[in-house]
Amino acid sequence: MTPALLSRITALVAIMSTGIVYGTDVFCALVQRSALARVDDATLTAVMGNVHRVADRRMPVPGILGIVAAAAASALAAVAGHPVASATAGAAFLLMVVWVLLYLRISAPLNRILTAAADAHETPADVRSVQQRWDHVIVPRAVLQGLAVLLLLGVSLVG
Repeated sequence: MTPALLSRITALVAIMSTGIVYGTDVFCALVQRSALARVDDATLTAVMGNVHRVADRRMPVPGILGIVAAAAASALAAVAGHPVASATAGAAFLLMVVWVLLYLRISAPLNRILTAAADAHETPADVRSVQQRWDHVIVPRAVLQGLAVLLLLGVSLVG
């Protein structure tokens, strides 16, 4: 296999993996926010605490795979002598790194608050505020992932 073909294949792997994260974030932005606004605080705490418990264990796999595959696609495109594809995959990689920073600095700490509350069968007095802070970054997270998928699609199609 040539580096150019490997770059396209790794871009496809990145698309599939990143698409999982992108789809999840879009669902949260389009559906989850509105649905959670209609439930009581105890339900919000129990549901989101348990959702975050599961998601924080399972979602790193496609997330990390997407980031690694985007970096590999960029490197392989550079080796193949395709600077535009390399830069495009590199830009997708950087968008995903920004997503990770948003997740680690804002979303993950809030996830831990809700998970701990659900585990303790307690409802924090500020649960709506916690959820609103989480909701505040879900659209930017979805946009970052969506742009990364589009860039990777360009790499996989054009190489």
